[in-house]
Amino acid sequence: MNMNQQKEQYNFNKLQKKLRRNVGQAIADFNMIEENDRIMVCLSGGKDSYTLLSILQNLQKSAPVNFTLFAVNLDQKQPGFPADILPSYLNKLGIEYQIVEENTYGIVKEKIPVGKTTCSLCSRLRRGILYRTASELGATKIALGHHRDDILQTVFLNMFYGGKLKGMPTKLMSDDGKHIVIRPLAYCREKDITNYAKIKAFPIIPCNLCGSQPNLQRQVIGNMLREWDKQYPGRIETMFQAMQNIVPSHLCDSNLFNFKQINHTSNIINGGDLAFDKETFPIINAHQNNSPSDRVNIVEIK
Repeated sequence: MNMNQQKEQYNFNKLQKKLRRNVGQAIADFNMIEENDRIMVCLSGGKDSYTLLSILQNLQKSAPVNFTLFAVNLDQKQPGFPADILPSYLNKLGIEYQIVEENTYGIVKEKIPVGKTTCSLCSRLRRGILYRTASELGATKIALGHHRDDILQTVFLNMFYGGKLKGMPTKLMSDDGKHIVIRPLAYCREKDITNYAKIKAFPIIPCNLCGSQPNLQRQVIGNMLREWDKQYPGRIETMFQAMQNIVPSHLCDSNLFNFKQINHTSNIINGGDLAFDKETFPIINAHQNNSPSDRVNIVEIK
């Protein structure tokens, strides 16, 4: 192995270790995987779900609990869909899998006018099929490949267009109470996943149903976050930390926090009037060439 190969191997090992650590931490924080779980990994053929399966297989070798994995792909009957790619890949891995064939493509094209966004209907159809498959195959958990950037995008989509402070849950129970959905990549950055997928040379299958639609709201939000990440290193991490440090008493949802209980006989709640104190935050200036000396100034919030 020459020097370049050694360097590439070192960088790959470092990246894989980082993803393993992030996935392992998310699993621990939200108790995503338990003893004897049978986990259905939803494999779309994209970089995220390939990475999810790869890291879970890697963790499976040293995890403190025993669990099994199997992959499920939904063949939506898109024109030109390369039906042989995933079976060939999964056979090489030696993992149990199921290819589910449902013509959701035809349903979406029939129901949604040309030029309109298909994501909502497509998502509902897929969810129903995957839940049914999970029941048929005895899955105790359903693993999806959404990552940290997806979660943040959802927060801003709901804020900008939905009027809600709402993200994407790392773990949820289905409405019928039969299925638990987990997102083990919740702490993973998209750019790390992209680099991992390139190194692993996953056989990526593009989505021609929705991926070709221009100017989707999620794409606009995604571009905004990526631009922030370039101009203000660390901002994305801080925003995600904010989702884990919520103070209901300092927001405006009277259903979430009982503001009516505050009176002269009640106790000080969550720091009381500290919200009115002057606060200082490190801010990062946008420069073409961000050097450490350029990055941090202090702004006073009154």
